[in-house]
This record gives sequence, C-alpha cells and structure tokens, in this order.
Amino acid sequence: MDGRRPAFRKVLVANRGEIALRVMRACRELGIASVAVYGDDERDAPHVRYADEAYRIPSTQPLPYLDIAALLEVARAAGAEAVHPGYGFLAENADFARACAEAGIVFIGPPPAAIAAMGDKVAARRVAQDAGVPVVPGSDGPVDADGAAAFGAAHGYPIAIKAAAGGGGRGFRVVWAAEEVGEAHRAASGEAERYFGDPTVYVERYLDHPRHVEVQVFADAHGNVVALGERDCSIQRRHQKLIEESPSPAIDAVTRRRMGETAVALARAVGYRGAGTVEFLYQDGEFFFIEMNTRIQVEHPVTELVTGIDLVKEQIRVAADCPLSFDADVPLLGHAIEVRINAEDPARAFAPTPGQITTYRAPTGFGVRVDSAAEPGFTILPQYDSLIAKLIVWGRDRNEALARLGRALDDFTVEGVATTIPFHRAVLAVPSFREGAFDTRFLERHPEVLEGLANAAGVAASNPAPADPPAEPEVYVVEVAGKRFDVRLFPAGDARPARRSRPRVSSSRSGSTAPAGREDLTSPIQGTVLSVAVAEGDRVRQGDLVCVIEAMKMENEITAPHDGVVRAVDVVPGQTVQIGARLARIEADGAS
Repeated sequence: MDGRRPAFRKVLVANRGEIALRVMRACRELGIASVAVYGDDERDAPHVRYADEAYRIPSTQPLPYLDIAALLEVARAAGAEAVHPGYGFLAENADFARACAEAGIVFIGPPPAAIAAMGDKVAARRVAQDAGVPVVPGSDGPVDADGAAAFGAAHGYPIAIKAAAGGGGRGFRVVWAAEEVGEAHRAASGEAERYFGDPTVYVERYLDHPRHVEVQVFADAHGNVVALGERDCSIQRRHQKLIEESPSPAIDAVTRRRMGETAVALARAVGYRGAGTVEFLYQDGEFFFIEMNTRIQVEHPVTELVTGIDLVKEQIRVAADCPLSFDADVPLLGHAIEVRINAEDPARAFAPTPGQITTYRAPTGFGVRVDSAAEPGFTILPQYDSLIAKLIVWGRDRNEALARLGRALDDFTVEGVATTIPFHRAVLAVPSFREGAFDTRFLERHPEVLEGLANAAGVAASNPAPADPPAEPEVYVVEVAGKRFDVRLFPAGDARPARRSRPRVSSSRSGSTAPAGREDLTSPIQGTVLSVAVAEGDRVRQGDLVCVIEAMKMENEITAPHDGVVRAVDVVPGQTVQIGARLARIEADGAS
C-alpha cells in the first residue's frame, strides 16, 4: 500500500510551523505537490521555503490562518484538490470542513458532522453514553453558577467546570469548595467565550489523581475502524501536555484492549473517518471518557514510532477514499516518549519567551527524532503557540527510552530564548517519574521541580556575566598515560577555577515581575492584557492577582510582588504590552 499514490495532485496545507513541514514531507513522499500559505509576518518561514508553491493569505485578520474565505481563495488559485488543516487553527472547525466541501475541495479530516458532534463537549457526552462509553458523572447540559453549586452539593467536591466548546485546558476550572463556585464559573465561562466564542460550560466530578490516557483511532470510508494503542499524557502544566509516551506505564494488556474497543465504539457511533484521538481519565482501575480530538495530535509521533505507521500519509490516503493500509492487529513495538520544547521559562511559571533563536542544534542518533521548524535566526512570534520542537525517542523498553531521552536532552542546544529543556531534565531526575508512578497533578506533588529551576535562575541572575568578557582561553590537548585531556590556559589576571565543561542546553532567562524594593510592576512577557484586577488605591497582598496577560495562546497571571497599595495602574484590557513595560506601581508597606 505504501507505494500507492492517492488521487491528489496538489494539497494546500492550512497551517504553519513544524506541523506544516510534517504534512508537506508526507506529501512529497506520496508524489503530491504541497502548497504553503503565510501571513505578512512569515514571508520567509521554513514551511514557506519548503513547499512546492507558496501564497500569501489575502486576509486582514490578525491571524490569517483562521480566515476560511481567504484560505479557500488560495486553494482555488493554486488548483489544490485537498486541504490538510494540521492541528490547531481550523483543524477542528466544522464550518471550515463544510466550506471545503461546498467549494469542491477535499478536507483531509473527519466529516463535518463528526467534528461538530465531538466539538461540543455536552453533545459528545451524550453520544458517548449512548454508545456505552463510560463517562465521569456530570451535568446533562449547560449549567449556570447555581447549577454548578447544586451539582457540587449533590456529588461532593472537587468538581470541574469545563467549556462546552474547544479543549486544550481552555475554559477549565477546578472547584474544591462551595465558596469557590461563583468565581470559577465566571472565569471558565469568560475564557471559553474568548477562545471559542461560546461561553457555555458544564460541570462534572473531578478526579483528584487520574492518569490522562488517550487512544489513537483511525477509520476509513470502507467500514474499517482500528485502535492503534494508547498514549499517556499525564505530565502537564495548566492542563497543557508537556510529555507523552506510548505505551502507558500504568495500563495493562486487559485495560488496553478495553480502552481500544471503547474508542472504536465511539468512533463508529459518530461516523468517524480519518485520524482521531479518544481521551480518557484513568484512576483506580476505571477509565472515563473526556473528549475526542477530531484531528492529528501534536503527540502523534510516539504512536508512529511504536507502530511503524506514518499517520499523516494515512490521513491523506483515507481522504482519497483508500482503505486503511493495516488491520486491527497492529503490534506495539518498544517504547516511545515525546517532550515538547517550548519557548517558555519554567523558572517563571512557564512564562512565554518569544524572540529570536540565536543557536539551534538538535540531537541525532539511533532512536532519536526531532520535528521542528526552528533554525538559527528563527523568530518565535508572540501571536502563535510557543512550540519550538518536539523531541521523540524510541527504545526497546521504557528504561532504554528514558536513557536515550536524557542523552538527547543533553545534546539539545537552544539559545536566544528560554526553553523547557531544563524542565524536562529535572522531571527525568524524579524517581516517581522514572518508575512510571505519576498522575496529572505531578507538578503539584513535586514542587521541587520548579523550585529548583527558579532557584537556579535566581543564582544566575545574581551573578551576571561581566560587562567586558575576558579573552578566550588558549586550549591545548595533552595526553597523560594515554588519556586525552583538554587544558585551558587563561591570560594572566583572569584565573578561574577549573571545571568540567557541559553542553549548554538552553538559555535561562530569568526575572521577576518586580524586583524587591522596587515599586514598578513590569511585564515579564510581550502580550495582550486580558483583564485588570486592581484599581488605584487598592490594597494588595503578595501573590494577589494584578492582571492577566495573554501570550502565545496562554494566559499568564501577573501577581503583586509584595504587600502594599496600588498607586497607579498603567494598562487596560485589550492593550498590547512589551517586555519590561510598567503595568502598575505598588508602594510597598513601610516604604518611605
């Protein structure tokens, strides 16, 4: 089947970054021409240069990749028979899938009805229940704050308030006590409206120590629906995945089979076609349906490495009405782990760090794969997500995969922006992670991971590099008893203690929203102010919320650095701020 070419001559990739490159490479292997699209800020982006053809999106929208009419205009101009949406942007937009069909262009993804059914989380619960899929106890439909409180009183706390539309942790709040319901409902509903244009939320029981386990499914137009094993995505921050692996260390063969059968049943019930992911929470031997992602996942490479199946090529074939190239008995071979290398500073609560990458060296070697669009000089733009690269490793078993991951992280160098590389190395050092004994609250249970990074950043900040760096040392190679040594000789007056050199894995941009003893509260990131929680004259305590800034599709809470009185507020909702811009002036208690 691998040599069979789908009946497409040209495919438009309605996306950017590494996923656009991933799709274009699959097209090239299939003998299909690829068409890139770009906005004014990405005229020379890697995906633009790689494509066979490239077109500017004729859009006035801030994010042109969301302009359906403009994308279809380009597809018609280029003569593309199909559109691949990648992930994010319009990948799970039923209106986009319908518009493609109306334009006579194949949407490489599931039918619009399936996208719509699974995109509405309330409707998805009903479909799942009708298909016999276990769901977490929850409301039968949308709820207001009073309804959420009534559910909590009936079922006990904690409860989760969740957006009916969308996913990825947006519009999601955990409520631990009745007095928190009102604020949590307001916050979840407001976030859902900002991100999905729909403020509707529902409520369900919150599991306090679950694993996040998802099943990759694939379906064609010929009645074949197959499960391709599971991925464990339990290591998260703010409900956003950071590490994924397959198979899950927590799932036995019996549970794996049951999960797969359940996922297949749901896909059949909704009339699915193409690649999709059915997500579950697993706790104490039980699993419950969360949602279905109707697209290719960011973490799809781990499934590719343990199955040997190119999922993107399979998407294209299925969209061209080809049957699946595999049957239901695909064996899982070895163990694969993916870590997301994001332009974020884990030492500062994963604050986004947009900017230019000055150095980029990705690891190589047996069992190592890197999916990325980054290169030296590449700029991480604040209006898009923070992903720099996906590092995926394979081993014959989990221990070998972990060892390979550690080596690959040591070999990975990114400079110019802070990254999550130090975070991943810190996670690897935690015994419970190495033993596979973790859940979605890993970071809450192991605060030492982030505390250690913050402490290291504080030390680095207190010992800045000298203004005039000393001259580079002379390096001599000597041998002692047949063993090679590098000897560095510094100029006179620049004596330094000898140390074993290690590769730099990431720059460590550190900082505080307001250094001790200073009144100015400044922005640690570039972004858009979503809300302001204080007014001039307010008294605040250290840690109180001052404002929320959105950057790279993440909400970042900016808090008061000390007790005091707000003497000035310099921003309003909707305002764009740069790094270092003053947000407010807070006079510290006791200040003269």
